[in-house]
Amino acid sequence: MVTAQNKAQELYTKAYSRWCFELSHEKNYITAKDISTSTCNEVLGYMGADRGYEFWTEVKDILIKSNHQQLYINQIPC
Repeated sequence: MVTAQNKAQELYTKAYSRWCFELSHEKNYITAKDISTSTCNEVLGYMGADRGYEFWTEVKDILIKSNHQQLYINQIPC
């Protein structure tokens, strides 16, 4: 079972790897956080009070509170 921490890391790492090409690490970090947080907002918007709401809220909180070292993983499991 995927934990909220694992899902936050996966979303952030995918966003960072796919859409962050600036020379500035800070800009890349902010962009990846914005994209991954926006993804959570989209899921939460479609979910309402469904049973996964708590999980996605926790993922979003982790994304907001964590830094790059805590979120970025070198290899994303398939």
